[in-house]
Amino acid sequence: MVITHKKFLPYRSVEHTKRTMNHKQHTLFETAIESRRLHDVFIKITEMTPSEFENGGENLSINYSFNESPFGKLLIASTPKGICYMVFVDNETYALNNLKQQFPKATLEFKSEFTHQSAVSIFKDDWSETFEIELHLKGTDFQLKVWRALLKIPFGKLSTYGNIAKQIGRPNASRAVGTAIGNNPISFLIPCHRVIQSNGNIGGYMWGNTRKKAIIGWESTKSEYK
Repeated sequence: MVITHKKFLPYRSVEHTKRTMNHKQHTLFETAIESRRLHDVFIKITEMTPSEFENGGENLSINYSFNESPFGKLLIASTPKGICYMVFVDNETYALNNLKQQFPKATLEFKSEFTHQSAVSIFKDDWSETFEIELHLKGTDFQLKVWRALLKIPFGKLSTYGNIAKQIGRPNASRAVGTAIGNNPISFLIPCHRVIQSNGNIGGYMWGNTRKKAIIGWESTKSEYK
């Protein structure tokens, strides 16, 4: 079932996003404990080797499937090492073409994997099971640092571009951080939706600001009961 936007109107104001911002300086241990309490999902990023993505990914075998979520359809694609692409879909043909552009020479097959179902399970109300999701990503060293920093933002909390820049040791690189976030190939699991502007404005989102506001509101309500 798709969540209506009206349900999340209280969470779409600048005041709410400011209140939800994660001002507390979490240690890695504190963040891990809080994230585990809210949703027992452990996400690990494995970097693709040059031989895996060079020449358009001709050495990669990728399975993909379309899946439903509360915020719209998802295209999820994975290699044998983990999920390499996960995006919200408004048009299946367009989304699939984008995947092919990312890996033009890879062998693509329409086939659902256990990893795809694990990714979708994060949206379920019952988070009693603990599971790990592997991501297999290509990116620059800077992009991977940013994406790993996003994983440390606790469920139901928000951070800013400036805070992420400080966390990776590049306090003057807020703009570059924004660009790296905009190139994030994994929606929701790498929570770029939890990053907003320092003034509390929602900021941009690759898959639409309306969807970003709805996700933030959904996580806020979920975190209140965990």
